[in-house]
Amino acid sequence: MPVLHNRVNNEELKQRMLAETERRTTVSFYKYFPVADPESFRNDLYIRFDQLKVFGRIYVAHEGINGQVSVPESNYELFRDALYTATPELNGIRMNIAVDDDGKSFWALRLKVRPKIVADGIDDPNFDPAKTGRYLKAGEYNELADQPDTVIVDMRNHYEYEVGHFDHAIEVPSDTFRDQLPMAVDMLKDKKDKNIIMYCTGGIRCEKASAYMLYNGFHNVFHVEGGIIEYTRKAKEENLPIKFKGKNFVFDERLGERITEDVIAQCHICGTPCDTHTNCKNDGCHLLFIQCAACAEKYEGCCSESCKEEKNLPPDEQRALRAGRENGMMIFNKSKQHPIRKHRDEWKEAREQ
Repeated sequence: MPVLHNRVNNEELKQRMLAETERRTTVSFYKYFPVADPESFRNDLYIRFDQLKVFGRIYVAHEGINGQVSVPESNYELFRDALYTATPELNGIRMNIAVDDDGKSFWALRLKVRPKIVADGIDDPNFDPAKTGRYLKAGEYNELADQPDTVIVDMRNHYEYEVGHFDHAIEVPSDTFRDQLPMAVDMLKDKKDKNIIMYCTGGIRCEKASAYMLYNGFHNVFHVEGGIIEYTRKAKEENLPIKFKGKNFVFDERLGERITEDVIAQCHICGTPCDTHTNCKNDGCHLLFIQCAACAEKYEGCCSESCKEEKNLPPDEQRALRAGRENGMMIFNKSKQHPIRKHRDEWKEAREQ
């Protein structure tokens, strides 16, 4: 039986990818459709894609498939054909090609079976994620977004919305999709007859969200076909005004692809205009946050002076400090109790002295 998992350590795989000379295409795709045997389907896909040197993350569940991968340019059409022929439901599946990409997003193929392709917290057996709102292509989005009775809803997390979003889009203030769904219903409960446009990065979350809104009694629900990625590609192809401002956060090594030159976020430490996400270089933290070049130099890529000091301790002392520590959800958020708020206040006090 062929090997169906990676057996090489991450660092070696990454170095192999960086040594490649052929360009790669980064692409995302998803489809809600019934999968009777996710494990067998997963194994078949792994064999097909491993032969084509596909890297990335693919999740398979009874409700469908969700993938973000990079493919050698010479194998792209073979990869597309392999996906199209894996099952009739995937024939012609939309492929969202990355907007701003160097092809160095992934270095291993990780194909996993999950309970759902998007964790939503919905356990109602009567809810059908395939009964969605209407797709909007780029031109259709621009036209409907300009109408006064339209509400635009961003179904991404706060840290995604912070660096870029559509004009006049409202944020559903949560960092988990399962919390956003009922929150969106509650926030918009007096707008059930309005035009509701939902969007996300590549379409998978807003498509399910549109189905959930319809299930909860909303009438005119739309979602952006292919999400921000496909909208941007089509708007550029058709020379349309781009109504998205800033960066589109992506879940790979890039942590963002630039859509427009607008910088709408700030460094989480000093407040300088900046939209560069990074992870704290302290292995005991790894907080995802926004950091400008000056603060990156000052704090050596860490989120605070204390993390910088810990990073520079001998390895044994670092491990001792990390023992038993619970980092929780290590993402910068709006909470005034968030640890980085304290770091920012300390920085401001030091600057004012």
